[in-house]
Amino acid sequence: MNINDKAPEFSLQDENGKDVSLKSLRGKVVVLYFYPRADTPGCTVEACEFRDTYKQMQKSGAVLLGISPDTPNAQKKFQDKFKLPFSLLADADKKVANAFGVVQEKNMYGKKVMGVVRTTFVIGPDGKIQHIFPKVKPEGHAVEVLAYLKESSKGAA
Repeated sequence: MNINDKAPEFSLQDENGKDVSLKSLRGKVVVLYFYPRADTPGCTVEACEFRDTYKQMQKSGAVLLGISPDTPNAQKKFQDKFKLPFSLLADADKKVANAFGVVQEKNMYGKKVMGVVRTTFVIGPDGKIQHIFPKVKPEGHAVEVLAYLKESSKGAA
């Protein structure tokens, strides 16, 4: 995926088993962050930082969605445990992760495995990719995304 590419359309279940589609969010800026696994150390840091900046992110008008190859049930437990105020989408078969190109070879304890590489996409109101944060480090990422949203909204005003 590249900047200005049309984001792949998808519909996934959220933590409550409700369908969420990208098409239904047209007209809004969508921050889509892919993470490898619910309730693991790095993913928890990232999710909690997004939680702590969520009110500011909402002020920018952006919709925040987390996606991982977990089940709706696992997403719900993760959301409840850390009081996450945004939706977590279940991509158990990794169809959406593959469509966005975030399933890549990773090094796990010296072994090469295919897995979801932590990546964040900012999708514009027109459904095109505005910005990509590749190979994200969990610490400080939410603040980085917030800074980008503030900066880009200045340009649009």
